[in-house]
Amino acid sequence: MLYAVEQTPSFVINRIIMNINNKSFVLLSLGSNLGNPEMILLKAIRQLEEADILSCLKVSKWYKTEPVGNLDQPWFLNIAVSGYTELSPFALITLCKSIEYFTGRQIRMRWQERELDIDLLLYSDKVIDLPDITIPHPRMQDRRFVLIPLNDIAPNTLHPVFNKTIGQLLYECSDKSIVKEYKGGM
Repeated sequence: MLYAVEQTPSFVINRIIMNINNKSFVLLSLGSNLGNPEMILLKAIRQLEEADILSCLKVSKWYKTEPVGNLDQPWFLNIAVSGYTELSPFALITLCKSIEYFTGRQIRMRWQERELDIDLLLYSDKVIDLPDITIPHPRMQDRRFVLIPLNDIAPNTLHPVFNKTIGQLLYECSDKSIVKEYKGGM
């Protein structure tokens, strides 16, 4: 059965958008609070695009955000990025970790400062729960510093576990940490 666009159920449109030309729609969160965070994030965006890791790349507004966990560290600069990839979730995470490494990320304990942190939040409508990879990101719905930038670029994207849009998750989020728009960036 063919639908006119205005009669097409949203779940059908979401499926079409999630898999354009056999590429999968992905959402990433990028953050930095050491060195020159603005330059580090710009370099990471450029690497994601120029290495053909993501196509049709969209970048959110930039945000200064209060650290989570360990408050005794500099505030973060956070953004969200969306795009399409032909890579598997495992290959995408591996390449993101390589970008972190080549921008100088040091290995530290959890909740510590970061030169660069790239998290794969959503990979199309896939749900993966393995020791080395969990998609969707298990805490994305609890973090304003993730949801606010995501809402800029993908407010109607559906979380495959909660069956709620990014906008709905943001509205329901109980996190009270400070997230302020940053006027630098792109």
